[in-house]
Amino acid sequence: MIITKSWLNEWIDIEDKSGEELAKTFNAIGLEVDRHEVYTVPKKIVIGKILSCEKHPDADKLNVCQVDIGTATRQIVCGAANVRADIYVAVATIGAEMPNGMKIKPVQLRGIESIGMICSSTELGLAKLEEGIMILDESIGELKPGAELCENPYLNDELIELELTANRGDCLSINGVARDLSAAYDIELKERKKSVPEEKQIGIGRILHLNHTQQSDVNLMYKAFKKNDFELPLLLRLRMSMLEEECQSAIDALLFYATYSSGVILRAYGYKAFPMQLEKAQITLDKDANGYAIITGKEKASTVGIIQYPSSRITPEDEIVVIEASYIHPDTISRKMGEHKIENGPLFYRTSRGSEPYLEFGLEYCQELLRSYAQTEVFGGSLELRTPHEELVLHMSIEGISDIIGMDVHKAQVTQLLKNLGFNILKSQAGQIVVGVPQFRHDITHIQDIVEEIVRLVGIDNIPSKPYAFTEKPHHNDASIFFNKRKHYRQRAADCGFFESVQFVFNEKAKLKGFGFDLIDERLDLLNPIAGTLDTLRPTLLVGLLEAASSNSKAGRKQVPLFEVGSVFDTQRNETIKMAFIFSGQESAESIENHGKPAMIGFEKFVQKISNIIGDFELRPVELSHTLAHPYQCAQIVADEKPIGTLFKLHPGIQNEYDLESTCLCELEFDALFYDLCIAKPSSKYQSSSRDLSIVIPKSLRYTELKEVIQAAQSPEVVRFYPIDTYESEALGEQMSLTLRFMLQSEQKTLEEEDITSSMNSIVAALNEKLGIALR
Repeated sequence: MIITKSWLNEWIDIEDKSGEELAKTFNAIGLEVDRHEVYTVPKKIVIGKILSCEKHPDADKLNVCQVDIGTATRQIVCGAANVRADIYVAVATIGAEMPNGMKIKPVQLRGIESIGMICSSTELGLAKLEEGIMILDESIGELKPGAELCENPYLNDELIELELTANRGDCLSINGVARDLSAAYDIELKERKKSVPEEKQIGIGRILHLNHTQQSDVNLMYKAFKKNDFELPLLLRLRMSMLEEECQSAIDALLFYATYSSGVILRAYGYKAFPMQLEKAQITLDKDANGYAIITGKEKASTVGIIQYPSSRITPEDEIVVIEASYIHPDTISRKMGEHKIENGPLFYRTSRGSEPYLEFGLEYCQELLRSYAQTEVFGGSLELRTPHEELVLHMSIEGISDIIGMDVHKAQVTQLLKNLGFNILKSQAGQIVVGVPQFRHDITHIQDIVEEIVRLVGIDNIPSKPYAFTEKPHHNDASIFFNKRKHYRQRAADCGFFESVQFVFNEKAKLKGFGFDLIDERLDLLNPIAGTLDTLRPTLLVGLLEAASSNSKAGRKQVPLFEVGSVFDTQRNETIKMAFIFSGQESAESIENHGKPAMIGFEKFVQKISNIIGDFELRPVELSHTLAHPYQCAQIVADEKPIGTLFKLHPGIQNEYDLESTCLCELEFDALFYDLCIAKPSSKYQSSSRDLSIVIPKSLRYTELKEVIQAAQSPEVVRFYPIDTYESEALGEQMSLTLRFMLQSEQKTLEEEDITSSMNSIVAALNEKLGIALR
């Protein structure tokens, strides 16, 4: 990226900064300086006006000119083909020393005295602009004969070439570089004048129409002007020569200059390249077979952001020129080029690195140049097509930024830096900043990227050295959390003696229907099942585990503990994750302790095994819709007052059908299982006490009802309670005796007998009042 000091000064006030200081600043803020050159016109070279130009009487290729140099009129013999009267030129006066070491003296050329020399750009040490002498114009300032050119800021300039990293496409323009300097020096960018519509200006809608038939990922804006032949002014030609850029026409050169200055991608079309309808040229935005956005006219005009085709270029017959400003996200265009590579043009490099998205700004700047240098008529208004852009918003804390950088930074400093860089400060309050990332900074996606911007502008050398400190939080996401949770519960199941079973997500429809499970809606079911016995997506993990347990039992396994974590589907084919268990056969291995005859798995033992894996839970009565469960040994699993699954003993009929011994199953909602940090609770240092309470209750009373009454009446000293014994007899009839054990403990003192008795009495009173229950 090549810039000059005078060019930058048009965008930001750096008049008091030297080229060396600018180069040092660029290096400090991460824009590496690759080259720094100084252009200086020698002294005694002044502005001159050619008053007359006549042929040399004795030489066909020489002209005798009378030149006004302010203090006098000098006769100078010149051999340049483009010399003529009434133009301003650079005149080396007597005593001037040229860059090549030649000193100017009075000479005789074919008998005619010549006092001085009319100079070309190369003779002044500048780049070659044209054949012959350098003709001056007011683009470099007021032309006053006799004024020393060594004092002109445009001809005496400093060139700096920057080596940009691939992610800094926002600095591929004078505007972008000035924006970074604005943040580095805390100087506001110069405000650019907006074009004022002229009276009786013809609107662009009367000559041009933009058609688009489908959603696109590009932004477009169009203006038009009447073509007027003009010469590119000296200042623009001088800067273009420094860039070593050659263009086919003055219009192409002016558009390139506007693009290079503003950062907005601009291109020009000939008006006659587009078909006419209702006296309007029709521009059509479409997509080609590879998904590229294309502009079509009578023929294919361009691929947006990539290349313009010859058929749409300006021709001598065009009286109107259409200017297009475009923006497409660099990731989008790079991805498409990676998938389907096509021929590209000179603007593709800028588009793929990231251009300015503010199209109106670029067109306004171009319009300003046209009116200044081409004196052309610009049509009023513009045509535009915008793709909605969702601004990326990042929430940051000043403390967090300071921790990452390793030094304290002030909120006001951070806010001002980001504002100067073009970021939107959406909210700023007590140590917090909410930042909107501008569209031209596609490289900013995380808080760390913004911290990097702050660091490069604060200056890496200004940050004190410190030992490493790990302050960044882990980058967890839903996928990693699910993976770790699944790993955690698989490991716990394995630790408790279960083996993992992995089944297809398909089941046999007839079998599921026979068991009473809800099947997937026929309209959403599988069209091409992989087998006749796997003809639908499974609504449960239980059937697969049941078949796996049966196979293991038939193979001689006396104990079959299996589990699976996998996907199931409801009637609308919505997917959820469940975890299921089956335990069939002996509850433990044969050993001397059980005399080689271990008991079969029972409901209570299976509940304990599941609790060892998922933690504490409660069992509540439930009626299941399927027929796998034993009607009198099934329950709903409730944790933190939320149902998370079911647990049951296998129905005896199905148990016999599958040749299984005593079998229990459980199916859980995997998302409902606890997976978070365990928070330690305070533990009292005082001695705990226990009291047993035997009460007579109806056999029909649910334990949950009893529990709710006790919890409502218990004092803070009751830590927990649980049943320890039941007793039934003919004398009790439809009632039974239940013994509960209460653990009591205080955090302030050792409980005395009176405290314990008071707590127990309040519970007994509540049971009697609410449920009519008395002590045995």
